[in-house]
Amino acid sequence: MQNADPNELDKFSQLAHRWWDPNSEFKPLHEINPLRLEWIDRHAKLAGKNVLDIGCGGGILSESMTCRGAEVTGIDLSDKALGVARLHLLESGVNVEYKKISAEEFSTQAAGTFDVVTCMEMLEHVPNPASTIAACAALVKPGGHVFFSTLNRNPKAYLLAVIGAEYILRMLPKGTHEYAKFIKPAELSRWTRSVGLEPDELIGMSYNPLSQRYSLTNNTDVNYLMHTVKMT
Repeated sequence: MQNADPNELDKFSQLAHRWWDPNSEFKPLHEINPLRLEWIDRHAKLAGKNVLDIGCGGGILSESMTCRGAEVTGIDLSDKALGVARLHLLESGVNVEYKKISAEEFSTQAAGTFDVVTCMEMLEHVPNPASTIAACAALVKPGGHVFFSTLNRNPKAYLLAVIGAEYILRMLPKGTHEYAKFIKPAELSRWTRSVGLEPDELIGMSYNPLSQRYSLTNNTDVNYLMHTVKMT
């Protein structure tokens, strides 16, 4: 039930010790986190909610949602990333429960448990994204919120997210993304609807290399986020 690519797990495990360094390979995650946190909180009102962060990695989003008053569980399959996440709790003083388990396996143990499920920057790294999406739908309560973020699949996305970000600007390590695994919004919408998750908002995220700032935008050509609600 582990819908995971060992090469992908190894790739991020090798960098795990740098997860909380804002000037490391994870700098883009640190910079986009405030944007995605505000967007999630606007839709789901995190305070007091039971939240699951799938593919939590070192815990950047998990911790920030906890600081908004949510009770957060983070799951991942990387021992090293989870080790870093747990270690950082000693520094931050926040309370997040971390588990090494796949979304699919966890969905058989905790179906319908969570008010909010987040699955950010993960779908483009798993062999079967539809399986992960189905697990998200199983884990969230009826009427609950599921948030996704991923990369569109088109020539512009390849040029900016792979060639530009990895080879020219060197914002990410070479080989971070595999273009064939990028997901078109229509594909993501189809997969979510097939498991009872109704898309509510589709929004893009763009990077300005001159100002070196990220922003939310209506342009979903490259990076995009989708908010869905589980139908009752």
